[in-house]
Amino acid sequence: MANIAIVGAGIIGVSCAAFLQRDGHKVTIYDPLPPGEACSFGNAGSIGPGSVMPISTPGIVRQAASWITDPDSPLWIDWRYLPRALPWLARFIAAGSRPRISGISKALRFLHADSFEHYRTLLGVDAKSLLHVSGQLYLYESDAAFAKDALGREIRAALGVRSEILNSDEIRQLEPSLGPRFARAVYLPDSGHCSNPHRLVTTIAESIVRNGGRFVRASVKDFEQDAGQVRAVITDVGRMPCDRVVIAAGAWSQRLAGRLGLKIPLESLRGYHVMLPMPETAPKRPLYPLATKIMMTPMENGLRVAGTAEIAGLDAPMNERRAAALGRIAKRYFPGATGEPVSIWMGHRPATPDSLPVIGPSPRHENVMLAFGHGQTGLIGGSTTGLLVSDLIAGRKPIIDPYPYRTSRF
Repeated sequence: MANIAIVGAGIIGVSCAAFLQRDGHKVTIYDPLPPGEACSFGNAGSIGPGSVMPISTPGIVRQAASWITDPDSPLWIDWRYLPRALPWLARFIAAGSRPRISGISKALRFLHADSFEHYRTLLGVDAKSLLHVSGQLYLYESDAAFAKDALGREIRAALGVRSEILNSDEIRQLEPSLGPRFARAVYLPDSGHCSNPHRLVTTIAESIVRNGGRFVRASVKDFEQDAGQVRAVITDVGRMPCDRVVIAAGAWSQRLAGRLGLKIPLESLRGYHVMLPMPETAPKRPLYPLATKIMMTPMENGLRVAGTAEIAGLDAPMNERRAAALGRIAKRYFPGATGEPVSIWMGHRPATPDSLPVIGPSPRHENVMLAFGHGQTGLIGGSTTGLLVSDLIAGRKPIIDPYPYRTSRF
């Protein structure tokens, strides 16, 4: 069995480590932060087996002007960062063509379909308090908005995603917490949420430690390479020998892959959330108004309002205006949400142009595995990614076909 270094202690890294440990490997996770403290800490909590649509879709070019001119738009680009983002944006727009979307959506369906099952394997008895197959509601404020999203419904139906179309009265019956703004909805009964994503990561991490794994609070800066293999990770606390490496460092993975000679288009799709006191009439499930592209999820410690996407790089400070906008939007939808935000958060979601992660072996180093680039769906795809990585390292038949996630597609 191998001594495996996993770079990154988010949901992808700990899922990979847990499944590899189950195969008998010795695992050490390296991260400057404790488990689950970066992007995994602040995600919307959605676990949607039916989340199959990429971010880039036909017609995305028509919306591009607002990305720079409207700082409150669902996807905003800081004009100062635009020159650096242009190559990624060109690939992003190309990925939104109708022929490509079918293949991308199919690959997302495979990656997300069994998320709950694989998390239950990792969590054991803790799954009951963390995972909730509560359904999700995609909400539309008008019949015109509902009609505009026909492609999403068409693709989900083609991929076997169960759904129900609701009118305004049926929406209120299913979700009394909502105000009367919504004309139509799509209900996805097989989707749901995690009520505390940070606790999910730390629960898996604690299990890894109990079973002999290690966490090292350190930044991986480079790799010691020899004869097409990585022999050690070079950290800010020293050289750490290893037999294999899994790079699962989220938005920072591009820099690490670059140290191995790989050029992978990865951008930080910065996301925000606010935590609000739970309204007296609380929502029972994640709610997704398509007009604003935010997710409102009931959590253990309040109502999480998460979303927006911002392209401004890894080093720009939090844009407090965008965080504040989330709270205002939520209060528009929930008449009972009257309290001030308990907390606000910003994190870096690692996004590839085609909305598919990079999962698979490095083409340059036979003992390096890549597992990053999940964008806004890291929590959904985390458990299956971990199992797929362990299958690939073991050389057994993988749980899903790894071909769509290969590095060479770029």
